[in-house]
Amino acid sequence: MKIREGNKLPDAKVFILEKEPKVVSIKQIIESEKVIIFGLPGAFTPTCSVKHLPGFLNSTEEIKKKNVKKIICVSVNDPFVMDAWAKLHKVEDKIIMLADNNCDFTKSIGAEIDLSRRGLGMRSKRYTILVD
Repeated sequence: MKIREGNKLPDAKVFILEKEPKVVSIKQIIESEKVIIFGLPGAFTPTCSVKHLPGFLNSTEEIKKKNVKKIICVSVNDPFVMDAWAKLHKVEDKIIMLADNNCDFTKSIGAEIDLSRRGLGMRSKRYTILVD
């Protein structure tokens, strides 16, 4: 990844599903709060569904005790897929689910990976970033 400790987090447009897909910026979501952003290759993929998302979901209370105001999941999927995945896992308001459908944020931090050979196209590597 090209982003390193001490770097300023790049901004990018992503989608969140409210009643309709809504374009938001990463900075708009983060504001000036301490947050954790985690990225993963895709909603409904085996490891992401069994370990990655549930791991953060099960640790939400512990993470919030460390003064982290928001936990944000970013995946290169569309907002409807992210919403369906969140509902399946009963994410509710514990994690903000962002769709980086064009891979803009993922590329801006250098986390993109070409998984075309596995039928997935451009996706995100797994990562976790603490933004303070």
